[in-house]
Amino acid sequence: MTATHDFSVGNPELPRLSIVIIGRNEGERLERCILSAQAIEGWVPDEILYVDSGSTDGSLSLASKLGATVLPLPPGPFTAARARNFGWRQAAGSLVLFLDGDTILLPEFPLAALAELHRDPKNAAAWGHRRELCPCLSIYVRVLDLDWVYHPGETLFFGGDVLVRRAALEDVNGFDETLIAGEEPELCRRMRNLGWRIQHIDVPMTLHDLAITRFSQYWRRSQRAGFAFAAVSARFRSTSDPFWSDEASRNRQRGLFWLLTPFMALASSIALTSLWPFTLWFLFLLAMAARTAWQYRWKPAPRTTLFLYGLHSHLQQIPIYLGQLQFMRNGNKALMEYKDVTPSPEKIETPRP
Repeated sequence: MTATHDFSVGNPELPRLSIVIIGRNEGERLERCILSAQAIEGWVPDEILYVDSGSTDGSLSLASKLGATVLPLPPGPFTAARARNFGWRQAAGSLVLFLDGDTILLPEFPLAALAELHRDPKNAAAWGHRRELCPCLSIYVRVLDLDWVYHPGETLFFGGDVLVRRAALEDVNGFDETLIAGEEPELCRRMRNLGWRIQHIDVPMTLHDLAITRFSQYWRRSQRAGFAFAAVSARFRSTSDPFWSDEASRNRQRGLFWLLTPFMALASSIALTSLWPFTLWFLFLLAMAARTAWQYRWKPAPRTTLFLYGLHSHLQQIPIYLGQLQFMRNGNKALMEYKDVTPSPEKIETPRP
């Protein structure tokens, strides 16, 4: 019979917890994140560490006023990998809860994740459901919200919000700081190769503020995903575990297809003085979107949103492909951001006492 654990307030079984929040110019989003970390149920964190990657919007003073330990990232590339490493290596807890500064931690997640780690000593990390705070903000957020929806169970990787054993981080010497994107899946690959497991639990974890309102932001975010595919897959292409190589290859094929075929269809329409070639291409795109929407009907969303998600799944292959080309051309040389620096310092509210 599997042992049960009573993770209640004051229970001496509760291990020491360090919460590491990373951010850059998150403003009021950071305030929400820190306050939510202070309000988790049944488990008082030993410390809340905020690692700042060169903010210019007053985030450091805001975090300090809210009671977080502020850790400005030393000179060097401002990347999530460096920031997370800097945070957990200064943390005191045997468990580390990583959060992105644009999220709100839901109070029931930490204890639920702790129970999953106790269930199996080889479980290195547990993560739950991340969803968008305001999916109605724009059509982009409405669609991208579904990208966060995964089936529960053992997984190959986690994202930016996760409860992790410090021992597992030490086993792999933390995140690879040479990566400017895709650092979490790469870390998980090394953990799994040492026998650790990653678990996705069926529990709400965080609300995320994607803050995408313009097509240009959506495009840059998709390019960043392609950059991550290329950076990680290139590293392991010639190994016995060519992680993400298949995904990167499929993207290059699909990206080229969706990039070139509309121009070919348009050229055919002009040459034949007929709308039919381009119309047939457009109908094919709609049919593929409908097919994808049907395949992902298990994701909780209205049919119209699922159809838009289907369109997104295919057309995003173009900027993802261009992101791969950017890596092949330039390598890991620049921080890739898609968010605006908002709000300005004068708009940050005085923290509540």
